[in-house]
Amino acid sequence: MFATDLDAQQISLCTYAVLAGNSILIYDHVLTLPEEFAFIWRRPKGLAAMLFLLNRYLALLGIICSMVVELFLVSDEVCSKYTISRQLDIFFQGIIICIIMAMRTYALYGCSQHLLTWMTIIIIALGGVACAVTFAQVSGDAAILPGIGCYEVYTAETAARIGLAWVAFFVFDLLIFVLTVYRICKTRGLPRLSLTTTRNIMDVIFQDGAMYFGAMALIHIPNILTYYSGSVAIRGSLCNFTSCISVTLISRLMLNLHKTIHTGIFSTNVRDDDYCLDVLTTRVDVQSAISSHYW
Repeated sequence: MFATDLDAQQISLCTYAVLAGNSILIYDHVLTLPEEFAFIWRRPKGLAAMLFLLNRYLALLGIICSMVVELFLVSDEVCSKYTISRQLDIFFQGIIICIIMAMRTYALYGCSQHLLTWMTIIIIALGGVACAVTFAQVSGDAAILPGIGCYEVYTAETAARIGLAWVAFFVFDLLIFVLTVYRICKTRGLPRLSLTTTRNIMDVIFQDGAMYFGAMALIHIPNILTYYSGSVAIRGSLCNFTSCISVTLISRLMLNLHKTIHTGIFSTNVRDDDYCLDVLTTRVDVQSAISSHYW
């Protein structure tokens, strides 16, 4: 009865979404391996590097384990336990991403202890919400479907409760995005109609992560909508895709920062001689460093 109540086409689309998210994450991982070896593994391992590896490999390990476990699912009971563990893995991955974004924002604001305190409180509250909806008895009906594998659906009440955790992630991502853009605008001013100024502004925004944080906030919206307005078959179907894209974006951001300075997400203000202002960028004078070395 469980299988016949679901629309086969919707289930297939949801399966494709999971496959797409996993494929993007694995493809990007392979694509950026040379950069990872150059800027992470071959340098001293600081906290920024450890956070990068935790974010990157926890997600990859979760995908690999899911692929392996899917081959050995023999009953609906085992399937139900597997879906709960996978849900926990995704939420813990989200907490790690929040910590990384908070650390980057903390550095952008000159290591402000006041801001760090507030962000810590927010992350603890977010973790409490995530734990409440994942450890509580809110799992849906899970079963093994022929040709699909382990699949889970939620009632409207359960979906609404789990959706609250994703709303919390969205609010936090949006907060980080606003804080980043505000800091950039306050330091460099609003973009002017000058081509050079616009290019520099966009470069700073890119390096400091505003585009990444903004994209992460936006990808939460379709996922949240599936919980609150989607049909029974597609409720929560984009959570895996959302998690994979978030991990990929954060990994890209951290690699881009490590390319320019070894402290990565903890890079703080340096002097920009073009504008005679302290700006939020991570550029280093490579030529000067080389000259100093030979001197």
